[in-house]
Amino acid sequence: MYKINLVTFFLCCTICAVAQKPADSILNRQWDANWITPKDVSRNDYGVFHFRKSFRLEKRPSTFIVHVSADNRYKLYVNGKLVSLGPARGDLYHWNFETVDLAPLLKEGNNTLSATVWYFASRAPEAQITFQPGFILQGNSATEAVCNTNATWKATVDKGYSPLTPDLIYAYYVAGPGDRVENSRSPKGWMSGNFDDSHWQDAEAGYKGLPKNVFSYADGWMLVPSALPQMELKSQKFNAVRKSVNIRSTEGFVEGRSPLEIPANTKASLIFDQGFLTNAYPNLHFQGGKDAKLTLTYAEALYVPEKDSTKWKEHIAKGDRNEVEGKRMVGVKDLCISDGSQSQSFVPLAWRTFRYVQLEIETATQGIRIDSLFNVFTGYPFRFNASFSSGNELHDRILETGWRTARLCAVETYMDCPYYEQLQYLGDTRIQALVSLYNSGDDRLMRNAIEQLDWSRMAEGITLSRYPTRNAQQIPTFSFWWIGMIHDYWMYRNDEAFIRSMLPGIRQVLSFFEKIQQVDGRLKNPPYWVFTDWTSETGWESGMAPKGKDGCSAAVDLQLLWAFQLAARLEAGLGMKGMAEHYSSKANALKRTIRSTYWDAAKNMFSDSRNKDTYSQHVNTLAILTGVTTAAETKSVANKLMNDASLSKATIYFLYYVNQALCRAGFGNLYLERLDIWEENLKYGMTTWAEMSDIYKSRSDCHAWGSSPNIEFFRIVLGIDSDAPGFNRIRIAPHPGKLSRLTGKMPHPKGTIEVSYEIGKNGSVNADIKLPGGTSGTFVWNGKEYPLKSGNNLLKQIR
Repeated sequence: MYKINLVTFFLCCTICAVAQKPADSILNRQWDANWITPKDVSRNDYGVFHFRKSFRLEKRPSTFIVHVSADNRYKLYVNGKLVSLGPARGDLYHWNFETVDLAPLLKEGNNTLSATVWYFASRAPEAQITFQPGFILQGNSATEAVCNTNATWKATVDKGYSPLTPDLIYAYYVAGPGDRVENSRSPKGWMSGNFDDSHWQDAEAGYKGLPKNVFSYADGWMLVPSALPQMELKSQKFNAVRKSVNIRSTEGFVEGRSPLEIPANTKASLIFDQGFLTNAYPNLHFQGGKDAKLTLTYAEALYVPEKDSTKWKEHIAKGDRNEVEGKRMVGVKDLCISDGSQSQSFVPLAWRTFRYVQLEIETATQGIRIDSLFNVFTGYPFRFNASFSSGNELHDRILETGWRTARLCAVETYMDCPYYEQLQYLGDTRIQALVSLYNSGDDRLMRNAIEQLDWSRMAEGITLSRYPTRNAQQIPTFSFWWIGMIHDYWMYRNDEAFIRSMLPGIRQVLSFFEKIQQVDGRLKNPPYWVFTDWTSETGWESGMAPKGKDGCSAAVDLQLLWAFQLAARLEAGLGMKGMAEHYSSKANALKRTIRSTYWDAAKNMFSDSRNKDTYSQHVNTLAILTGVTTAAETKSVANKLMNDASLSKATIYFLYYVNQALCRAGFGNLYLERLDIWEENLKYGMTTWAEMSDIYKSRSDCHAWGSSPNIEFFRIVLGIDSDAPGFNRIRIAPHPGKLSRLTGKMPHPKGTIEVSYEIGKNGSVNADIKLPGGTSGTFVWNGKEYPLKSGNNLLKQIR
């Protein structure tokens, strides 16, 4: 019986070396290693390059630490085994290098280091900042100096590669090109020790490596150690073949039990279904078939038939994501052309996002055998260290789907979506970071995001809307969420020095807005894209909230108010009394203006503008969260949020804030009844959350700003929240709704918080709560507070 050994193939895609910290000497001096390229390579053109270095060791070392980076990207191998992928994305002033110990893969005698580097030039992903093509590897000490990149390395241009431009329905795709590879023009076996590289050129040595805090008369990259671990790699099989054309049998192929045989002069195709959306490296292995064209097309979902291309809504509709029959495959593509030899393979340079993959095979005068197609998942190595058990399958599915969405939107940065953009937008990132804290406890990517967005600040003061990015985009309101993200980190992590380092940036952001405030504190026609939510109802345009004839918008003014309030708390908490008083004064003045300008007494809610002609969930949500509503008004306004059909509705993104407002207003027990949009996603066959509330035709099928239930199942339903900076005090105020039994746990910097509730028919609760050592807290039930200590706390028949 035929059987493909997936394990063998997977070993070639597994990171085998161990991440390390660089020695201080590496950070405090110019490196001996040079940035290298093949000779006469243009800094303006696309190119894929290979590098080799052979060396001999008298004995196998116990450690062999090197530091490695490239522009744009690299894959590093030791004796044919993958050891590092990178570099983690940054900018020219913070160009990441990875530090790895190669010792586990080295041997006594001859050894070979090899690397593939690709430079996409103007075709690079939008998130890829770049200077010029280059590769660098620096040994950690004299022992490893034999491997330093210089003219002793061999180099070649892989002429088999060229870029393949995606042909997509949506115009805004900025995640990089596909690969077109002619196997006959690419070198074979070049990673092995016995490969003859005598016909390769000596590498051209350029600039010496330069750490950020070391001066030299050189341009280019300022090297910093990556703060992130290597990305996870895990082999996955496809779930099923959903459709095939001109192929006799596909039985057993996805399991690796039998190959596919395609005769000469044949066009055939298959559509594979992963069963869920994923980010992965497809691995295609085949034999023979000289000049055969193998095209892989990747899609989040298939599209409904195009009845009339002039009707945009029909053109972009996806419908039920589980459906394949009668639908169109449109997506990012890779193309590999066979050279007719045995044991050929194709793995794209970059990972792809897909649920469905179409393999199209067009043979020439020779038949081809497809041995296997599987894929290797990749992403930031988060682990799910939380649990939530309510006895409701819907809750389990929402939690699972939200975690998958969050994982696919987190690789070397958080990102809005993995398929179309791969950009770290602030509005998305704030929510994604809290998902990470509540579900995993790993805060490294959150800290990395805060820092990178600090680097993005313009001379005018505000952050960019997204970063890293090659083209600056400004959404001033997202700078408010950056302040909110820093406040979140302050409340959940004990890292005062880091928070203090962000204060200058916060002050510059707020200074930008202070300069354009009117005498009454409101913002009139602020510049750039003043995005709030993708709502498209009356008065909303391109995600911007309605504004009045005076050029002012309640939604924008309320977001500024919240930023002032959060900044005041941060400054006060870090002992900056003067700045705290300044921001408190600004907040109080703006609060009075908002109330006098936008409150509509007749409707008993806040309007979108002074015109009082449109009203939204957004404005009234923000009014509750900023305390502009009085205690008496809050419940009434919250009722309108839930029941007034005239209000412009929040999309799945801004529901994060709406549900916080409802909880603050005393309606937390209704949260589990407000999961309609998430339930609708599941009914459409979604395995991740759609970007838009209109799921039928949502552009992106994977936006982790919709994963807020992965926060609120813990923060609202289980009731676990920080009650002091550093999460040193814990507030537990559960909102179980109609549930009679509920258990769960979440990670905490000092351990794990565990809760279990039994709710009686008379409204009483038995609560079993365990807090980590070194913490204390408060349990809240029906408005009454009960003290909690570290360790076990058992509260019985609390009413």
